[in-house]
Parts: sequence; C-alpha cells; structure tokens
Amino acid sequence: MKTLFQNYIITAFLSLALFSCQNDDDSTPPQSQAQFTASATVVKIGEEIQFTNSSENATAFQWSFGDGTTSTQVAPRKSYQSSDVFLVTLVSTGAGGSTISTMEITVTPASSFTVENEDALLASVPVQFTNTSVGATSYSWSFGDANNSVSTDENPTFSYPSEGTYTVSLTASNAIGENVFTKEITIGEAPEAPTSLYFLTLGDEFIRNLILDNSGTVTDVLDVAGKAGVGMAYDEINDKIYFSDFDTYPFGNIWRMNPDGSELQAIVSNIGDPYAITLDVAGNKIYWVDDDGNVSKANLDGSNQEIGILNIAGAAWRAISLDVENNKMYVYEANLEDLYVANLDGSNPQIIISGIYVYAILFDTVNNKIYFDDQNEELLKVANLDGSNIQTIDNNGTRIYGMDIDHEEGKLYWSGRDSGELYRANLDGSNKEVLKTGLASPRGMVLLK
Repeated sequence: MKTLFQNYIITAFLSLALFSCQNDDDSTPPQSQAQFTASATVVKIGEEIQFTNSSENATAFQWSFGDGTTSTQVAPRKSYQSSDVFLVTLVSTGAGGSTISTMEITVTPASSFTVENEDALLASVPVQFTNTSVGATSYSWSFGDANNSVSTDENPTFSYPSEGTYTVSLTASNAIGENVFTKEITIGEAPEAPTSLYFLTLGDEFIRNLILDNSGTVTDVLDVAGKAGVGMAYDEINDKIYFSDFDTYPFGNIWRMNPDGSELQAIVSNIGDPYAITLDVAGNKIYWVDDDGNVSKANLDGSNQEIGILNIAGAAWRAISLDVENNKMYVYEANLEDLYVANLDGSNPQIIISGIYVYAILFDTVNNKIYFDDQNEELLKVANLDGSNIQTIDNNGTRIYGMDIDHEEGKLYWSGRDSGELYRANLDGSNKEVLKTGLASPRGMVLLK
C-alpha cells in the first residue's frame, strides 16, 4: 500500500514538471505594431507637424522623414524647408521584433508678403507689395477692392481710389500645390494733390506740367507739334484743359484734353490765328480772340459757335479775361493798343486804357483788379477795373502770354516768353520767385489745384 502511494506521488510530480516545461516553451514575446498619426498631412514650407506615435509592444523608434532627416524620439515634431511629397517612415522595435508604418506628407509653397509703409497708406498713392513667398513658381493677387482687381506680378503695386479697410490675398503655387496668405490693410484719406502749373512751350511745341512741391519736377504731357499756340484755360469742374493752336492760318483750332493729355479733340476749327482763350464754366462757354478782328464764343464742347460777338475791322485781338459775376469781359487789341471792357455778349465795348502793348490780361475775381503786361514799357502792371490806379508789379521786361492766380495762397503766376522762365510772386509783386528756367518760349499757363 505504501509503495502504491509513493508511485502515485512520483507520477503526479513528473506530470506537473512536464506541464511546466511545456508552458515555458510556449511564452514567445508579442510582435510590435508600428502606427502613427500626423497633425496635418498637407502643410506649407516651414509649417510644423506633430507626429503622434501610437505603436504597440515597442520600445525603440526610428523615424525617416523622406528629406534625409531622421529622429529616434517617440513623438517628434518636424517642418520641411522645400515643397514636395515626402514619405514618412516609422520603424517600431520591441522584444518581438520590428514593424514599419508609412505616411505621405504634401508640402506646398509658403505664401506671404509685406506691405511697404503699412502704417501710412493713403488713397490714390500706389501701395508696394513685396512677395516673401517660398517655393512658388507663380502668383495670383487679389486686392480686395470693389472692382475685384487682380495681378500675377511677383511684386505688384496697386492704388486704392478711396479710404477703407481692404483684404489682400496672395496665392502662391507650384506643381505640388498652392497656399494662400491674406492680410487686412487700412487705407487712409487721399492726400491733397500738390498744385500743378501746366504751360505751353512754343519753342519746342510741348505742353508740360511743373509740380509745385519745391522739387522742380517737370513732366511732358503732350507733344503739340503742328498744333501749338499761346492760349490756355482750365475747366476745374470737368477737369479739362483747353489750348489754342495758330500753327497754320487760317486753319487755327481750339483743342481740349484731359490733364494727362488723353482724349485730345479739336472743338473749334478754321479760326484765323486764335490767341488767348478763357472759360465761363458755369455758363458752359469758351471765349477766344483771333487775328481777324473777332471776339467769339461757343459751348465748352465747341457747339453753338458765335463768331464775332465783338468785331472791329482790322483789329488784331491778343488777350481776353472774364468778369462773369458782373457780365463783363476785358479784351486787348494790338493794332491800336487799346484795352476794352464789354458785356459778355460783346455789346457796349469801351476803351479803359490806351497806349499799351499787351500780350496777356488777367481779371482778379477776388480783388477786382486787372493784371496786364505793357511791352511799351516792358512792365507787368495791375489796375482798377476802370483803368485807373495803374501800379507796377514787375519790371523784368519779358513778354507775357500766360498768367494765373492762386487766391488761397495769394500768389500771381506768369510766364516769360523771352526769359524762358516761370515766375511766382505775391499779388503786389513782392517776394518774386523764379520757378523754372531754361524753357523754350513758354506761353499760356494754367494752375490745377
């Protein structure tokens, strides 16, 4: 009996030992599972990606980002410096071995731009945009204005016509993709434009513009070869400049244009040497004088012409200026050397000054004075409207065909045909300045404010 029990114990022990050895042989380590996610799979150059490692049964990690860079961090951050499609690989290793997981990352260009003088932008002043995008081969700008203006220039300029806040967008593109950058800009009120002095130089047949900002900048506006003259006038309501053309007798013209020289058209033709011109804008009229004894007028577009509203046989009219408020015009006749005043319809002409040789006259609408040059004495003068109290303004001696007044500044402007200069002075002639020299016989002039 004792022997049987011992045999039973030995058999049980051997069975347990055999079972235990079998369990030890079956305990193989689990296989690692490489897996990860990314905060974004489409990014722009320089944009950071956060990789999140969700691998299982792994203790070591090897990342390859497809651009030659690697990492052994568990959850690295990464940004790309060029645009392409990159294959990211994660090898996760544990006791049970290694596995691999991959993901494609698309890197687009990075769109960006700066704005020159961003804190001081003004309407009508060009805004300079500087493209700082990386990795792009083409660009598309939208300026956010009411006209939906666009550009494909790399570094465009754009002028906003009015103040306000505008959203500007730049789309930077290449073969891989595109990226959009937007910026709000604030445009302030347009600055007051500097006064411009337009003048006609008969010597080289150009209309030019002198900017009165102390820079001395002169720009060519219009080549008037074959159609030059001496008279100029400005319609500030409709922003039109008029000038006379006595190039070929008797086929003289009066021309009208925009201040930039565009939309040039002859509104009156076949005039016998038109000299000075002047405007009654409120009355929609242009007046001119010619070498055939006529003082004439028409509508501002040249229609409804009335030739010779004042006519004196043999007269050679040279200058004209209007006192619209009092229904008067002042005109000068060179053959008999008389300065007249008449009604605007040409009636009741009366001589107010005789014995003067004049090329230009100008009615001062504020101070009720009349300015004129007298080449018999080589003086620029001013008088009361009845011709009394004649005073000398300047004694330069040059013939003057153009004069204008800036009443806000209290300044008189005039041209010097013989001196080749443009002048400015106080209304009494004091504080005289030479604005420009070396001009080829400057004649008519107008101020644009």
